[in-house]
Amino acid sequence: MSGGSGARGADARAGIERWLASHDGEVVAWRHHLHRNPELGHSEHATTSFVAEALRAAGLAPRILPGGTGLTVDLEPVGGAGDGPLVALRADLDALPIREASGEPFASEVDGVMHACGHDVHTASLLGAVLALASLPHLPGRIRAIFQPAEEVMTGAIAAIDAGVMHGVDQIFMLHVAPGLRTGTIGAATGPATSSSDAITVRLTGPGGHSSRPNDTADIVYALGSVITSLPALLTRRLDPLDAGVLVWGQVESGKTANVIPTEGLLRGTLRLGSREAWDEAPALVAELLDGVLAPTRASHELEYQRGVPPVVNDAAAVALASRVADDDLGHDAFVPLPRTGAGEDFAYYLDHAPGALISLGVWDGRGEPTSVHRDTFRADDAALAVGVRTYAGLALAAHAELAGAARPDA
Repeated sequence: MSGGSGARGADARAGIERWLASHDGEVVAWRHHLHRNPELGHSEHATTSFVAEALRAAGLAPRILPGGTGLTVDLEPVGGAGDGPLVALRADLDALPIREASGEPFASEVDGVMHACGHDVHTASLLGAVLALASLPHLPGRIRAIFQPAEEVMTGAIAAIDAGVMHGVDQIFMLHVAPGLRTGTIGAATGPATSSSDAITVRLTGPGGHSSRPNDTADIVYALGSVITSLPALLTRRLDPLDAGVLVWGQVESGKTANVIPTEGLLRGTLRLGSREAWDEAPALVAELLDGVLAPTRASHELEYQRGVPPVVNDAAAVALASRVADDDLGHDAFVPLPRTGAGEDFAYYLDHAPGALISLGVWDGRGEPTSVHRDTFRADDAALAVGVRTYAGLALAAHAELAGAARPDA
C-alpha cells in the first residue's frame, strides 16, 4: 500500500481521503486565488504569504526563505522522529510574463502575468497534501514541503538549496502538470526525464570586401555556414548517442548586400543534452570543436556559453514507487510511462543531493485539444487538484514505508 504496510497504511490513506472529502473545494479555491494573482520569479511575496498563513492556521511553523519568497515546512511524527529518514516534496510558486487568454472565470487579474505552467496547481496540491498529512494521527516519519520561488528563471532551486532545504533529505519528489495526460493519471520517465538547455552565442569577425574577391576576406557568411552545419554534426560524433544531444540554431545574422562580404556575423542557438556527464563536458567540447571548424578560415570568433540547468535524471526506484502509489491511490492503469522531454527544470539540482523523481500530473479533462504549457490559452482541470494531493501525500507515505523497510536488519 502507498501509505505503508498493513492496517497503518490503510489508515493513512483513509485519513487523506477524509481530509479531501472535507477540503476538496478549499484546495480548488486556493488554486483559483493563486491563478488570479500570479507573481513572477523572486517576486512571489503575496504567494509566499498566502501559503504561510494557511500553514500557520493549521498550527504549523513555516520558514520563509532568505529574500522573502519561497518557504519550507516540516512535519514530524508525534514525539519527534529524531534523525530518522526525511522525505521532501517540492512545488514551485512563480508565474510567467504572458497575457492570459484562457477564458477561465478565474483568469489572471495581473496584466501580462499568468500561471501558464501550472505552478498554481502544484502549490495548491502540495499545500493540500501538507495539511492532509498533518491531520493524520500517526505520521511514519519526517516530511519536508518545499515551496520554491523562481523556477521559470532557473535560479530558485539553487537559492533554496543554498538556504539548506536539502539538509538531511533522503528522497525528494515533485509534481508537474502534463496537459497531454488525462486527469486521474500520473506518469514519469525512468532515467533522463528532461533535457538540459544551454544557450550558445558565436560572434565572428574578420576582413570583408567585394564578393568577387573572397580570397581577400574572411568570408564571414561561409564561416557561419560551416559552424551552422559542422558544429551540431561533430557534437553527435563526440557525445554518446544515448545522450541524444541536439544543437539547434535559432538566430543567424550577417550582411546586408548581395555583393558585399560582411565583416561580422552572429549565431545563437540552444544545446540540449540528456545526461549530467554530457552537460558537464559540453562547454569545453563546444569550444574545442568551434576552434577546429574555424581554423581554416580567417575569421576570429568569440564564444559565449550560457549554462541553463542540467537534465533531470529520475531515480528508477523512485519512479517504481510512484507507479505503486498510482495503483494504490488512483486506480489500475493510472500510471503512464513517459519518454524524456526537451524542457528544462531546475529540480535537477535537488537530485544532486538526494535521489528522487519528477512526476507528471495529468490535467486534461478530455474535452477538446490539450493546451500546452507556456501558452496564453493554457488550462488545467480543477479535478486534477485532488489527484495532486493524493499523489504528493502518497509519495511521502510510501517513501517512508520503503525507507523504514530498508533500515530493518532483516530487510
